[in-house]
Amino acid sequence: MYYKGFYHFFCQYNPKGAVWGNIVWAHSVSKDMINWISLKPAMVPSEWFDKYGCWSGSATILPGDKPVILYTGVIKPKPDPGYQVQNYAIPANYSDPFLQDWVKPKNNPILKPTVENVSSFRDPTTAWFNNGQWKMLVGSRHYDRGIAYLYKSKDFVKWARVKQPFHEKSGTGMWECPDFYPVSSHGRRNGLDTSTLGKNTKYVFKVSLDQTRNEYYTIGEYDVVNDQYQPYNMFVDGWAGLRYDYGNFYASKTFFDPVKRRRILWGWVNESSTSKEDVAKGWAGIQSIPRVVWLDPSGKQLLQWPIQELETLRSKKKIVSNVKLNKGDRMEIKGISAAQADIDVRFTFSSVSNVEGYDRKWDRFPPQDLAKDLCGIKGATVQGGLGPFGFLALASKNLEEYTPIFFRVFKTREKKYKVLMCSDATPSSLNTKEYIPSFGGFVDVDLAEKKLSLRTLIDHSVIESFGEGGKTVITSRVYPELAVGGDAHLHVFNNGTETITVERLKAWSLKTPLMN
Repeated sequence: MYYKGFYHFFCQYNPKGAVWGNIVWAHSVSKDMINWISLKPAMVPSEWFDKYGCWSGSATILPGDKPVILYTGVIKPKPDPGYQVQNYAIPANYSDPFLQDWVKPKNNPILKPTVENVSSFRDPTTAWFNNGQWKMLVGSRHYDRGIAYLYKSKDFVKWARVKQPFHEKSGTGMWECPDFYPVSSHGRRNGLDTSTLGKNTKYVFKVSLDQTRNEYYTIGEYDVVNDQYQPYNMFVDGWAGLRYDYGNFYASKTFFDPVKRRRILWGWVNESSTSKEDVAKGWAGIQSIPRVVWLDPSGKQLLQWPIQELETLRSKKKIVSNVKLNKGDRMEIKGISAAQADIDVRFTFSSVSNVEGYDRKWDRFPPQDLAKDLCGIKGATVQGGLGPFGFLALASKNLEEYTPIFFRVFKTREKKYKVLMCSDATPSSLNTKEYIPSFGGFVDVDLAEKKLSLRTLIDHSVIESFGEGGKTVITSRVYPELAVGGDAHLHVFNNGTETITVERLKAWSLKTPLMN
């Protein structure tokens, strides 16, 4: 949230170790969402209503510029995992721009679960206001049916549950970290305050599925009278639906930035390493670069892009223009730090005639599962027609280690094109004990102009890639042993029979920001 000149970031944190447990709300502040000052935890387990953990939640700014936190408290220990209630906290001193001290009023908890979901009742959303009442959602489930319950309040303390669920879907399991917010239906990049209503508004509903550890969103309409959400028919609701990110990305949350009027998306970039390895490192889990999120003008999906403030970290610059890459060609990008870099490239090609066929049998698989599997089977070294082409990031000198981020194009019998985007961590490390999977997603793009763009952010063990202006995003965790620091290299490659032109490539070294 934004308050008195500072962006405030809160997250789930264990101050005593790199594994789950002893959960508090860590707290940092920033002027630009890039450089952060660490403060003491905003909340720690201290009351009977959060004795076993201050779990996830949200912040809402009430009239008069008064922030309030809604969060899940656990009042009974694991297993199962305990008995979950919803609490609130308010600043001890509203004049403190750092909001270093928070008070948990004695009238907590404000919400208790029903009998059937005492251990599946968590993660309240940012509240919105309409029809004279505040509204907020809590994630839950009933057996394998994922549910978001809606609650109403006039004073933000006494809440009543609406009889019917706000939204639900069978076969999806527990809905964690639900998020609900408006977007402009005109495809404008400017964001909307969470309470915005109107005819030019559409709505996004996102859930994090505990069973798959992935996130899914739909776009739809909000029935204000009956307080229910319904996705548009074009969207798949559930496991086969759209994702913000097709890689290491979970438990995300958006907020409206009132300074630059944009909606910002944060995601937890979880590890691919084991708990034992996390303990050895001494830390686990980071946050993604904050992203601006808005509706694609097509209305078919959301678009995401790193916030502009990231560009303040750019230093050494390299530009490449109009370089052709034939089958098997590889070009190293020198003159920048390949271990911490920002690369933006546009590829063009003169023909789409030499394209691999798309096997109709593949349609039996959910699109995201198919994309991931194809990226593993048809990796960067498997010759294709149009593709694979893209980057080899965090590559060692002799390519014992590298992480390819690439496109590959298929053609269906109906003469339509399916563009696959991959981030394959499989060859990224000599440490074979790591879990380093391939990730993939399809890109909804018209190839009439015969071009594709790719932006990739590299930060030692994290690679965030944005395909075709943010239509498809993949984050990978990689743990190279040779391609570290000054020994990391960056290449552009083409392993397809069709010649690719690097029409424009801009690459920058990234400086290290002030981190918490």
